[in-house]
Amino acid sequence: MNILKRVQISLLVLVLPAAFVSAAQAQGPSLAEEMTRFLECYPVELVVRDQQNHAIRQKDVCLATIYHETGAQPLWVTADGPGTRAAVILKYLKNAAEEGLDAGSYEVEEIEALWHDPSLSSLARLDTLLTFNAVKYIHNVNQGEFEPYVVDPELFAEAGKQQFTPVDIVERMIAATDLDRFFRQMPPQNMHYRALKAGLAVYRNMEQSTALEEIERNTTIHPGDNDGRIPLIRGRLALFAGRVPNQDERTLYDDHLEEQILLFQELHGLQRDGLIGPQTIAALNISPAERVEQIRVNMARWRWQDHDIGEEYVLVNIANFRLYAYRGGELQLNIPVIVGQFQHQTPVFSDQIKYLEINPFWNIPPSIAVNEKLSELRENPHSLVEKNIRLFSSWQEDGIELDSTAIDWAGVTPGQMARYKLRQDPGPSNALGQLKFVFPNHYSVYLHDTPTKNLFTKERRYFSHGCIRVSTPVQLAVFMLEENEQSWNEAKIRELIASQKRKVLRISPPLPVHLTYQTAWVDKNGRIHFNEDIYARDKKLLKALNIK
Repeated sequence: MNILKRVQISLLVLVLPAAFVSAAQAQGPSLAEEMTRFLECYPVELVVRDQQNHAIRQKDVCLATIYHETGAQPLWVTADGPGTRAAVILKYLKNAAEEGLDAGSYEVEEIEALWHDPSLSSLARLDTLLTFNAVKYIHNVNQGEFEPYVVDPELFAEAGKQQFTPVDIVERMIAATDLDRFFRQMPPQNMHYRALKAGLAVYRNMEQSTALEEIERNTTIHPGDNDGRIPLIRGRLALFAGRVPNQDERTLYDDHLEEQILLFQELHGLQRDGLIGPQTIAALNISPAERVEQIRVNMARWRWQDHDIGEEYVLVNIANFRLYAYRGGELQLNIPVIVGQFQHQTPVFSDQIKYLEINPFWNIPPSIAVNEKLSELRENPHSLVEKNIRLFSSWQEDGIELDSTAIDWAGVTPGQMARYKLRQDPGPSNALGQLKFVFPNHYSVYLHDTPTKNLFTKERRYFSHGCIRVSTPVQLAVFMLEENEQSWNEAKIRELIASQKRKVLRISPPLPVHLTYQTAWVDKNGRIHFNEDIYARDKKLLKALNIK
């Protein structure tokens, strides 16, 4: 596992453009003298990965080194005060909350207090603050805060996955002819992140409304009922829909209100039954301020993902049990999926689907063989045969096929069981179904069909060992292959399936796939949805993001 090494900003020698150095030197020695007083160590926790070192180390390097080539001259201010580029930096620091970042983390108050102070000491201090906080902001908005990885490197393994070089960032800032455009391009530019950012602004506006009165959770309200809580529910729905709540005191649960409740349930991952029961009331009682934090958490997750998600790609939202396929920015497929159980959580990462298998074999992982199949065999030595699973002496190519009914399984240890290779042949009972979509990765996770179609009728679909089971795999296969030079269609794919022979079809070019965990997301109509936090990650992540 990649291990974190914690370092403070390592700002080494920065070679600035000659023209910039000359302009800086023209400011005179007095400001340079003041600059030297403020070139102290300004630490910010940035993280790089070190696979060789399991220790957490600190390395103190002075921020002063960034000014080495200027002869301690300022980067953003002159003796006349802060320049236009300084104003650009301040603008983005002040607006950090728009990106879901902690606006209090960038020393804005101190920067503004120094802004109009003409003293050389204040100007020197101002320049170093602008440099330090600009680097910190760019890191956080581009690659995400590293605190989650520090808090739990296993749970938030994807946080801050890329190395970050502050010197390079400052060089790019100085070289940028349009610094405002440079800052605008730092956050993820994909439509999913941008939509959440717009949703964040909407809920921040709601957050300014008066405190919400708690709706009592006692009896369930059915359509046609009269209930004293109805006026409060109407007002809450109006607030969440962006309307001004009126003073409607009617207590009847009428047809119009039922339509609003059904939509609310759809947008909040609840069963669309029209009943105002405990779960629906609990969702109605979640304040806009709490939703703001939930959106912030999910924006942070997008900063960890690959920023270039592609024009054509597959996206799985683990928390929503759905798979989406996009082409040219347009949604092509929206498919129910089954994801990993709580104890076998589906990982978050991006990769490329390189091929699909029709009528695949299932090589049963040793963990499943040890934890599940061994106990089944001890109770029923014919269980492998009954499921069309063959047994081999080892995982080597020269492994010998064995008769699983002739082995005394009571005497087989877990260690011995792990050395056996169990392979289920293609067929209607194969656990992978008739199609498997492969993107080789160290998690051994893939997309596949399943014979247990009945599970897709469940609201909460976390039943797998980590892989993603697809409800309509033929549709997905057509999406991947229909623009191939052979013009694959559903009829051709079903013909291959009917042959019951294994066949591998290459995906060319490979198709990006993004496994995400989003408890807040925006649909194609611009409506924000909130899901259940099925793996209980949000609170822990939010706590990490709010560490001061």
